[in-house]
Amino acid sequence: MNYLKFFYFMINIRIIVFLIFFLLVIFSAHYFIYFSVVRFFSITSPFCKNILLALVFLLPLAFILSSFLTRWQEFFLIRVFYFLSGYWLGLVAYLLMAVSAVWLMVLISKVFGFNINTVVLTASFFILALIISFYGIYNALNPRIKNISVIIPGLADNWQGKKIVQISDAHLGSILSTGFMRAVIEKVNSIEPKMVLITGDFFDSADGNIDTLAKLLNDIKAEAGVFFVTGNHETYLGAEKVLAALEKTKVRVLRDEIIEIDGLKLIGVGYPERDESKDVAVWLESVKEQFYGRPNILLYHSPANAEEIRKKGINLQLSGHTHKGQIFPFGYIAKIVYRGYDYGLHQTGDYSIYISSGVGVWGPTMRTEGRSEIVVITLE
Repeated sequence: MNYLKFFYFMINIRIIVFLIFFLLVIFSAHYFIYFSVVRFFSITSPFCKNILLALVFLLPLAFILSSFLTRWQEFFLIRVFYFLSGYWLGLVAYLLMAVSAVWLMVLISKVFGFNINTVVLTASFFILALIISFYGIYNALNPRIKNISVIIPGLADNWQGKKIVQISDAHLGSILSTGFMRAVIEKVNSIEPKMVLITGDFFDSADGNIDTLAKLLNDIKAEAGVFFVTGNHETYLGAEKVLAALEKTKVRVLRDEIIEIDGLKLIGVGYPERDESKDVAVWLESVKEQFYGRPNILLYHSPANAEEIRKKGINLQLSGHTHKGQIFPFGYIAKIVYRGYDYGLHQTGDYSIYISSGVGVWGPTMRTEGRSEIVVITLE
């Protein structure tokens, strides 16, 4: 009991530290944009400066507040508030880059002795930031079909050339909801996959709407079935609540278990619970005799320990979680954090891993780093 109390204490400390760091970064970004706007547009009016300064303190809190509100209620105005605050959070990244570019131009102009019009330049970069953000919204709401082929040694003839679909990180809830998912399912069914694999974070903030969203999965048509592993957002919502909703559907949830479908081993590992520490590679080693040397696919939400998993006899690992950074330039950070396993197909010997950018988005309904995607895998 003491161990669990300490574990919960450490989790809470991490959350608090993360929130403080997040707020410091966001407040700093807002203040730098404010300072730059006042300077570049030569704003001297105390009233205007006070309004802008108030926004510096209010806007960073908007997304956090809207996120908490969606956990409480999801009526229309809260959903609009969540969308706008999320959009603003994404736009801030580009406004920050815009004013940084203007400061660079100011420095260059002073070094080389020429004049620039900071009003025109700043306004132009702000317009460009808006265009990029609108493009990001389009990318987020219009997932593409991503086709790949993977060789699995010893694959049975009845699986040769068959298509399976991976859906990851839909984040259904306040913004992306039933209409979005119905459109995704329509695309999936048009592919006529043999099997559909959902690799976590299907749900986001939809506490009161989980049953409705889960029932949508009954509309997926796949001969061998639909299989599901949990992600970190299912853990945040409460895995038992999510699993209770999925039990009412035709979806098979795999919770640290191995099943066989027509000679293909399907290994599903759920994301760690709040009070759980999990090493996937160690678990795979403990159950190795059930799949080693036989065609297999591993479903696990995060690609964080891919290098260790690679050594355990896995043929194909399907993951998500990273969103490929979602918003430029965070893709570079994702690449560093996940040691290159941030997106796409990686193959080493008989091991392949595909990390999906996800069919949905989290936070800003915006995707300027890659595209939202439905992954179609042809087995060979």
